[in-house]
Amino acid sequence: MEGTDDKRFELVRILVQRSFRLDPAKWLEFLSENTKMVPVNKFMSGPDILHLFFYLEPDSGIQASLSPPSGVRSKVLCVSRILGKENSGEILKMQEFSGEEALRSLVGLTQEVTCPLLSRAEDSSRWAVGVAQEALKLMERQKSSAQVIEAQVGGLTFLPPPEALCQQEDLDSFHQGSSLDHGGVKHDDEDGSNELLQEHSPHNLHLPNDNNADASSRDSAVDDRSHLRDNGCQKDQNEQKTSVSHVSHLLHACEETVVEWVELVSDFLQQDWSGLVLDQLKPVPSEEFSFWKNRLKNLLFIQNQLMSPEAHQVASILQADDSVYWTALQDLQSHVLEGVREAEDIVMNLTPVQQKLSEVMEMDFHQLRNNMAAVMEEVHLLWTRSDFYCQPRRMVVLLQEICNLFIHLSRKFLPGQEVIGVLVSEPGPVLEDVRLVIQTLQALKSAYSQQEAQLELQDQDQVTPTESWTFLSHLVFFHLDIFLRRLLNIQEVHCVTLQFYQLDQMVLTGVSSTLLTDGVQQVYQAFLVQVRQLSSCSCDPTDPEDQTFEQYLDQFQAQVSDLETRLVSVLSKALEDCRDVPSAAKLVKMFWFFLDRPLVQDQLPPYLNRLVEQVLMDLHHTELEFYSEREKPERFFRFRPAAAARLCWNRLLRRRTEETLRSFRTIQNLCGGVAFSQLVLKRSEQIVDLLQDFRSSVRSDWSSELESQCGVILNHSLIQISPPAHLEVAGRHQLEAILQELSLHQMVSCYNQVVGGDIEAELPLIQKQLQELKENLSELEKKTWICEGVQQESQQVLIVHSNIREARANMDTMRRIAQGWVELDLLQRSGDSLLEGGIKDQTCRGIKADGEQLLRLTQVNRSLYSADESSETWTRYLDYVDDQVQDGLLQLLLRALHFLTDSMNPQTCGPALLAVSLQLQETAGLVFEPTIDDGPVEFLKATMRDVYGAAALVPRISASRDGNYQVCLQQNPELCALEQEVMTRLLQVKEEAELLRAGLDRYSHLWLSDRKAVFQEFLTYGRQLGAGEVDAERNPATLKEFQREIQVLLTISSEVTQLEEVVLLQGWLQVDLRPFTTCLLSIILDWKHMYTHFLLESTTNSLQQVTRPAADQEESSSSTLSLIDTILLLEAAGVELPEHLAAQLQVVTSL
Repeated sequence: MEGTDDKRFELVRILVQRSFRLDPAKWLEFLSENTKMVPVNKFMSGPDILHLFFYLEPDSGIQASLSPPSGVRSKVLCVSRILGKENSGEILKMQEFSGEEALRSLVGLTQEVTCPLLSRAEDSSRWAVGVAQEALKLMERQKSSAQVIEAQVGGLTFLPPPEALCQQEDLDSFHQGSSLDHGGVKHDDEDGSNELLQEHSPHNLHLPNDNNADASSRDSAVDDRSHLRDNGCQKDQNEQKTSVSHVSHLLHACEETVVEWVELVSDFLQQDWSGLVLDQLKPVPSEEFSFWKNRLKNLLFIQNQLMSPEAHQVASILQADDSVYWTALQDLQSHVLEGVREAEDIVMNLTPVQQKLSEVMEMDFHQLRNNMAAVMEEVHLLWTRSDFYCQPRRMVVLLQEICNLFIHLSRKFLPGQEVIGVLVSEPGPVLEDVRLVIQTLQALKSAYSQQEAQLELQDQDQVTPTESWTFLSHLVFFHLDIFLRRLLNIQEVHCVTLQFYQLDQMVLTGVSSTLLTDGVQQVYQAFLVQVRQLSSCSCDPTDPEDQTFEQYLDQFQAQVSDLETRLVSVLSKALEDCRDVPSAAKLVKMFWFFLDRPLVQDQLPPYLNRLVEQVLMDLHHTELEFYSEREKPERFFRFRPAAAARLCWNRLLRRRTEETLRSFRTIQNLCGGVAFSQLVLKRSEQIVDLLQDFRSSVRSDWSSELESQCGVILNHSLIQISPPAHLEVAGRHQLEAILQELSLHQMVSCYNQVVGGDIEAELPLIQKQLQELKENLSELEKKTWICEGVQQESQQVLIVHSNIREARANMDTMRRIAQGWVELDLLQRSGDSLLEGGIKDQTCRGIKADGEQLLRLTQVNRSLYSADESSETWTRYLDYVDDQVQDGLLQLLLRALHFLTDSMNPQTCGPALLAVSLQLQETAGLVFEPTIDDGPVEFLKATMRDVYGAAALVPRISASRDGNYQVCLQQNPELCALEQEVMTRLLQVKEEAELLRAGLDRYSHLWLSDRKAVFQEFLTYGRQLGAGEVDAERNPATLKEFQREIQVLLTISSEVTQLEEVVLLQGWLQVDLRPFTTCLLSIILDWKHMYTHFLLESTTNSLQQVTRPAADQEESSSSTLSLIDTILLLEAAGVELPEHLAAQLQVVTSL
C-alpha cells in the first residue's frame, strides 16, 4: 500500500484510532480497500493538499475525503498540513468537530490559524523567496473554495472576492498608481476615494509580498501616504511600469469579480418558484414556504456580502478608475435590495397561510371539510394584502399546491391498494371513507368559488377596487379534478359491489322460481370472479398517474354491463310471472338497489308499465265487488251483528285499495310518467271516497238503534263463575260488539291471570288476597249492569293483579340472571392463546352486581306480597329463589372447570394452555423456568380458587341456610371430581417434563466438565481419561485425534440444531427449548474454539518455521505437509484463516 511506510502515515493512524476508538481490525480493513486509500495517498504525496478528513459511516465504516463531507452528522476528524519554517518540514494539526460544522471549522482554521502564520513577517523572512506568498495564495484559494461549498450546502450564494485583494503588492501598487495619477500630491479638497480605499485596506491581515524590502518599511509604505509621495519621485522607470502593471491587474480582477457576482446573483434572482408547477411537478405549500424563507435568507446573505469591507474595496477601486462596472455593481445592489423587499413582503403575508395549513394538517381528516372555508379565506387575504404576491401566476401555483396537499392527505387517509383489495371482504367502511374524501375535496372547490365571488363583489363596491381572480379555475383544479374523477370511479365500483352482493341470499318465488333464482346466482358468481380480478391488481388506485388501474377498471365495467343485461332479463321474466300487483311490488323492492343503474332504467320500463295496467284493473275489481256485495256482507261475517259485519267488510275493501296504492307507489317513479300517476291516484281516490260514504251511512243507522238494543241487555247479571272457578262476563256474546272497552273485561282477564299463573312457592303468599277477591266476586255476581258501584268494586282485582304481575316479572328477572351465568366465561385465553391468570375484574364486577340486583328484587317482592319477613311462607319463598341462584352458580363453575379439563385432555385439547421454558443455568444446570411446581401447578391451583371465589361474590338469598355459596359448592361431588381430574393431569405433565429433561442430560458433560482440564488431558494422552485411570501412558494428541474430537462436537451441534424449538407436553403444556439450545450451542462453540484455536496457533508457528531462511529442505517439506492437513481440518471446522496467515501460506505453497 502506497505511503504506509511514511512516518506521517503512522501518526495519522494513531490520530484516527484514538479519535474514533477504532478497533485495529477495522483499520486494517480500511487499508485493504484501495478506493478508500486514494484520498490518504494523495494527501501524503501532494504538498498542495492541505486537509484530510476522516468520518464514520454506519454501513461502510471509516471513510477518508479531501473535501469536507456533506450530510455527515457524526464526528469528523480533520488532519491539516501546516508548513513550518525553512528546513523544519511540516506540522500535522488535528481538529475534531461535528459533521455539520466541517466547512465552518475549515474556514475558521484557515482564516484564524494558517493565514496569520503565513503572513507574519518574522516567519516569512526566513523562508525561501516566494514560498510564503505562494502558500498564502494557496490557503486563500482553499478558504474561498470552502466558503463557496459552505454556502452551497446551506443553500446560499457566496460572492468570492478577487484574489488580487489578498496580494499586498497589488494593493500597494494601486495606491501608488492613484497618487501618480494625481500628480503625486493629495490636496484636502480632492474627493475622498483614496481615504475610502485606505479605510477598507486589508493591511490588517498582514499579508506578505515578494519584494526584499524590510517588513517595517513596507508597512509604513502602506500606512503613510506622505512617505509614498516622498518616495514616489525617487522610483525609477522600471518600478513605475511594475506599479502600472499591478494596478491594471487589480482593476481587471475587480471587474471580473463584478461580472461573476452579477452572473451569480442574476441566476439566483431569476429563479421562479412557479416554474416547478409549470414543469409538471406537484409541490405542496410547505415547499414554497421554504423556498421564500430560503430566498430571503440568501438575499440577506448576498446583501451583507455586498456591504462587506471586501465589496467596499472592489467598489472603491472601480469608482476610482471610473470603470463601467461601477454602474453594474450599483445596479446589482439595487436589484438585491428590491429582491429583499419582495421576499420580506411575501414571507410575512404567507405566514398566516402557513399557520392555517399547519393547523389543518394536524386535524383528523373528518374535520377537514369544515375548515376549507378558513383555508381559502387566508388565501383571499394573502391576495389582498401582499404587494408582490398578487400575481395570477403565483396565486395559481399556490392554489395548485394546496390542492396537491389535500390530495396527499386524502391518499394518506385512504388505505392505498386496499381501497380495491377490500372489495372481496368488507367494502362498506372504505366506501364511507371514499365518500368523505370526495365531500372534503368538493368543499375545497366550493370554498374557492365563494372567495372568487367575494372578490368580484369587492371589485364592484369599493372605491379602490381589489383585483379579482381573472385566471381560469380549471388551471387551479387540474390535478384535483383528475384525482376526483378517480375517486368517483372507485366510489362507483364500491357501490356496484355492494349492490351485487345483495344478490347472494336472494330467492325468487313464482312459477319459474327455481330457474330464476339460479339465474340470479349465476350472475352473482360471475360478478365475484370479476371482483376478485379487480381486487388482485397490485397498483395503487388512489394514484391518478398510474393508468394500470384504468385498464382494470375498463375491463370491470364492461363485464358489469354484461351482467346487468343478464340480470335485467331475469327480472323481466320474474315480473311477467307475477299474478298480482303486491307480488310484483315485492319483487321490485327486492331489486330496488339495482333499479337505479342506467342500463336497467333503459330496458325495464316496458315491463313496469304492465304493472300500472294491472293496478288499474285491481282498483276496478274492488269497485265492482263493492257494488255487488254491499247488501249481503253477512255471509262473510255470520257471527257478528249486521252493522259490525258491514263495517268490517268495508274496512277490508279499504285495506285492499290502500295496499294496491302502496304497491303502485313502489314503482311510481320507475314507469308511466306523470300521466299514469295522476290516473291511478284519481281512480284510487274515487274508490276511497265511495267506501268512506258507505261507512258513514252504516254507522249512522247503527247508532240510531243502539239505545233499544242496550236496554234489553243491561238487566242481565254482571258476571258468572263457570267451574272450576273460571270467571266470565254474563251475556258476553251479546255485549262483545257493543261493550268491548268496558273495564269489566280487564277485571275478568286480570283475575284469571292471577289464579292461573301462580307458582308453588308463591301460592301461600297470595292465599289471603285470593280469598278476599272471591268474596268481592260473590258480591259482583249478585249485581246487574244497571247497579251502582260496579266500577269501584272491580278496582281491587286490578290492584292485586298489578302487584302479583310485578312480583312475577321480578321472579322472571331473577331466573334469567341465574340462567345467564351459564353462558359466562370465567376463564379466557390471552392473545397468544395461553390461559390468562385469574378472573377479569369486569367479570367479577358483573357477577357482584347481579347478586346485588337479586337481593334487591327479593326485597321488592316482599313488599309486593305484603309478606312478613319472619314468616315461614316467606322463608320458603327465599329458599326457592336461593335454589335457583345456587343452581346458576353451579353451572357457572362447572363451565369453568370443564374448560380446564377439556383444555388439558390430550384427546380434546386445542392450543397450549400454559407455557414454560427450558433453560441451562450455570449453577443449577438444566431447569424449567418457571418450575413445574411453582409455575403450572400453583397457577392452576390459584385459578381454581378464583373460580370458586366467584360464587362468594353473590350474597346469600336464603336466611335459613348457613355459609355462602362458595362453601356449599365446594362440597359438590361433580365439581370435586373435575378438580381431581385437573390435579391428575398436572401429575402426568410433571412426569413427562422430567422425562424430557432426563433425555437432554446426555449432553450434560458439555457444561459440567472442566474444559481446560479435559483439554489438557487430551493434549497429554490423546483422549479423556476414565475415572480409574491414574498412571496412563502419555500419548500426545495427533492431528487425527483433533479431527475426531472436532467431528464429535460438530455432530452434537447438528443434533442440537435439529431439536424442536417448542415441545407440547400432554397436549397442553408448551415447553420452549430455544433458551436451552442457544446456550448449549454456545457451549459447544466454546469447546470447538478451544481445539481450533490451538490448531490455529500451531499453524502460525509452523508457517514461521517454514518461512525461516535457515530451515532445511527436509524440515520445510514435512512441516508443509502437516501444515496443509491442519489448514484443511480448520476449513472443515468452519474456521477462516486471518489475512496475514493466508498471505504467508500463499508464499509457502509457491516455494
